[in-house]
Amino acid sequence: MASEATGVSGLAERYAAALFDLADERHALDTVAGDLRDTRRMVQDSPDLARLIRSPVLSREQQGKAVAAVAASAGLSQLIAQITKRSPQQLSSSARLDSDLKLSSLDRVELMSALEDRYQVDLGETRFSAVSTVGDLQRMLKGDSGPRAEYHYPAWVQRWPTTWVRFVVHYFLLRPAVFILGWPKIEGRENLRDVKGPVLVISNHIDDVDVGFILTALPARIRHKLATAAGGEALEALRTPPADRKLILRIFDRVEWFLGVSLLNIFPLPRQAGFRDSFAFAGESVDRGYSILVFPEGRHTTDGRMNPFRSGIGLLVRNLGIPVVPMRIDGLFELKQAGKRMARPHQVKVTIGAPARFDPEDEPDQIAAKLQTRVEELRSSSTS
Repeated sequence: MASEATGVSGLAERYAAALFDLADERHALDTVAGDLRDTRRMVQDSPDLARLIRSPVLSREQQGKAVAAVAASAGLSQLIAQITKRSPQQLSSSARLDSDLKLSSLDRVELMSALEDRYQVDLGETRFSAVSTVGDLQRMLKGDSGPRAEYHYPAWVQRWPTTWVRFVVHYFLLRPAVFILGWPKIEGRENLRDVKGPVLVISNHIDDVDVGFILTALPARIRHKLATAAGGEALEALRTPPADRKLILRIFDRVEWFLGVSLLNIFPLPRQAGFRDSFAFAGESVDRGYSILVFPEGRHTTDGRMNPFRSGIGLLVRNLGIPVVPMRIDGLFELKQAGKRMARPHQVKVTIGAPARFDPEDEPDQIAAKLQTRVEELRSSSTS
């Protein structure tokens, strides 16, 4: 054993000498020293990697765990360096994302999206928001995340003949149905008189019929080129129902999905994760001249009051860079609570606010809060 240890030691010394000579020849001593510090830090942070180095006998499973630990740690270093535009001097498991690595809220979202792309997993906005240290991230990547969900974005719904069919259905079916349900009182259309090009429309969320009232209130030039974001998880469940569901129900689900995306121009906006593809589709739609409708609360109100706007709407505003048109629906929740299916004329009111633009430097949370205030103010302005 002594001679074996001596041989290993001699080999290590020769390797170190060769590495030093090569680094010196290429004037890269500082770079190599930094890489060695990173390697030492990874050994300290990963028991699996430490066992791989110190133990001469390891199973393939143990070797795989060690290599995976190295890859995850190195991948985090690379991604954080790309996002923050600087190389972290220390990336220990206890390093905090906010105070130590200086990640802003937007940086965190970019990091989450990059990790989802690299490792093909769904981390989830809600779960990721609870991550505070690099160690939390490493544990999440090590096995606490599920396979990445796939969402479908049908571009054919924005091409002929689907657009023509949607136009006909709107005036012969959807619009008459809205007027039968409750002829809405519309205020604020003059705010859109000078609006040119696509806009991002936001509104409070009361019921599934909200889209019909929004479409009815908007002028024709926006109404007929409006793509609506809907719950990605629910849409995907309709498009790809589980195999254990009865055949007739699976067929019904697929038909419901087809009618929804084609007649209402709906696209998926996941509530938990994978929303970067949704943002990209929204951007492509804007490039084709379409406006976007989003309900920033992410769910129906249960008590008539607005739920907090999700910070994702702030990210979308920054990404699209188009005017934001706030809208508000009043009177519909009272009908829903009373169990009534139809309302008196003007009992339901739709108010359109003035378009707003935001500074690209504004934080997503700040944008979301300002937009919620604007929508809330529409109620007071319409009742005054």
